[in-house]
Amino acid sequence: MTLELLGALGKSFLFVLAALLPILNPAATAPIFLGLTEGASPDTRALLARRIARNMVWLLLGAMLVGVYVLEFFGISLPIVRVGGGMIVAANAWRMLTTSQAGSDSRTQLAEAFTPEMASRQAFYPLTFPISCGPGSIAAAITVGVSLADMRWTLTLARSTGAVLALIALGGLTFLAFRYAQQLLRPLGEAGTIIFLRLSAFILLCLGVQIVWDGVHELGVGLLRDGLGPIPA
Repeated sequence: MTLELLGALGKSFLFVLAALLPILNPAATAPIFLGLTEGASPDTRALLARRIARNMVWLLLGAMLVGVYVLEFFGISLPIVRVGGGMIVAANAWRMLTTSQAGSDSRTQLAEAFTPEMASRQAFYPLTFPISCGPGSIAAAITVGVSLADMRWTLTLARSTGAVLALIALGGLTFLAFRYAQQLLRPLGEAGTIIFLRLSAFILLCLGVQIVWDGVHELGVGLLRDGLGPIPA
């Protein structure tokens, strides 16, 4: 029995890690984090990295445990979540693409304005949601949460424990990627970093459009299915 529970815990850990890590992709989000926190001091960025990682773990845990019930209570479907969240992601990416690079005077003003209090206000929106943990991650977490349930409460508990451990591991990876993002991009130089940030913003824009498209496609398929009705055998 113990081996079965340990096996369920391990499988759940690997399943959640494999399901969410490619979507979260902290290494790809780290340059976007740098672009959105331009002017912030290293200490402020370290504070933000900790808070974003913590917020992400709690957000995904909430989506995994009660996300389905919240959506059902408000009558919101997952495709609608994808469309709304994808539009937010695309809007943030477009703002990053169209914002001109700050000069030295502007950077000084940004550094003075980006206080820890300002960082704490922005830690959740938009840095945690939807940049670091977007609608795709939340939809995946809700789907994973449904698969954790079992008729035996001991097996459900073991699976849930594995899922929580996986979320903590993902939070740790996110913290490390954001905390040391500037050091990782330093070999590129200033010009290379600017190009990389613009490219990352463009990829984020494409990701937002893709999320919207996935939601619209699911809504369209549902409308066609409802309109055609059951197909006779």
